[in-house]
Amino acid sequence: MFGKLKEAFAKFKKDVEEEEIPVETVTPEEPKVSLKERIAAKFHRDDKPEEKEEEPKEDKKGFFAKRSEDKIDQALEDFEDALIQNNVAYDITERILEEIKNELLKNKQKASAEIISEKLNEILTDVLTKPTQLDLLAEAKKKQPLVILFVGVNGVGKTTNLAKLAKFFQDQKKSVVFAAGDTFRAAAIEQLEAHAKKLKIKMIKHKYGADPAAVAYDAIEHAKAKGIDIVMIDTAGRQHASEDLMKELQKIKRVVSPDFTLLVVDALTGNDAVEQARYFSQMINIDGTIVAKTDADERGGAIISTGYETSKPILFLGTGQTYKDLEKFDPKKLLKKIL
Repeated sequence: MFGKLKEAFAKFKKDVEEEEIPVETVTPEEPKVSLKERIAAKFHRDDKPEEKEEEPKEDKKGFFAKRSEDKIDQALEDFEDALIQNNVAYDITERILEEIKNELLKNKQKASAEIISEKLNEILTDVLTKPTQLDLLAEAKKKQPLVILFVGVNGVGKTTNLAKLAKFFQDQKKSVVFAAGDTFRAAAIEQLEAHAKKLKIKMIKHKYGADPAAVAYDAIEHAKAKGIDIVMIDTAGRQHASEDLMKELQKIKRVVSPDFTLLVVDALTGNDAVEQARYFSQMINIDGTIVAKTDADERGGAIISTGYETSKPILFLGTGQTYKDLEKFDPKKLLKKIL
């Protein structure tokens, strides 16, 4: 993940640093050209060279005091392309780059590859770490049963990642019950039931077409009666987020008041992921995100996009097909892959 984005950053930095720049001198000896001067000259490559004696003294220290927004835009262009090509949603890309540009203008720093990388690192660190971190295991120790509602559109891996998280809880000696709240999609109950049997987890189900809120309520009552630690509620998705789906989810939340609502998005969907994050966040107020199928995506833009859009923590990354292929999200580890 992020391999291509990292390559793009490295190439841009190398291009800036290795640019050959002619330098006017006042001594026969050829002077050493500093990195700072080479970077400055790159962004003045269209300017006509001036005689040194006619050049104002302060200009020798660099071009940044006289640079324009056009110069900064030119410096950021390659970074914009890299972000978009790596599945960062376009509107998120624009917001990130605007913050970088404003910071450069405000602090009057030169638009070098190093400075841009530093600012991008600052912004991404803020995006990925600013939300209050959520430790579900710690929360499960405070309340019994802890009720978790899983939401997302059809096909993102919601049920599979619910089962992976259940295995994570089991490994931490926590008991779990499933609520088969997807009473809409054909074979949805059987899919969750197959996971329940493999993991030896009790599943509460009703018939297809039943009220999902009633299923969730019954699962919570079962957990209370049996002393089960965590209730995990599966829900129906649609091919796209729909008004009917949101009304259904809103009803479940009113009836059972889950402790946490987790959105599952697909790492491969790019712009769709941020649209889903925005819509679900507005309609039902999510508490965190699981990004599925990250093992199949070398770009990783969905992580940046959803984190930026929702300002809610990314909790886990789906990294494969087995129950153990669920990685607790580590922002620092991810950023090392980028910069």
